[in-house]
Amino acid sequence: MDLRVGDRVRLKKQHPCGGEWWRVERAGMDFRIRCETCGHELMLPRKKLEKSIRTVDRPDADS
Repeated sequence: MDLRVGDRVRLKKQHPCGGEWWRVERAGMDFRIRCETCGHELMLPRKKLEKSIRTVDRPDADS
């Protein structure tokens, strides 16, 4: 799966704060994602993150 810094992802389970959308802050073997509602950060291995993604919202790549 092609994930880039700045992408928004919605996971299968929502965060306890009620947030559904996360922003990708770091990409590589491990990903750092930040909850857009409360700002909590998680570090996840690529395999675990790819399994838990429901949708990916990518900003326009017009530039």
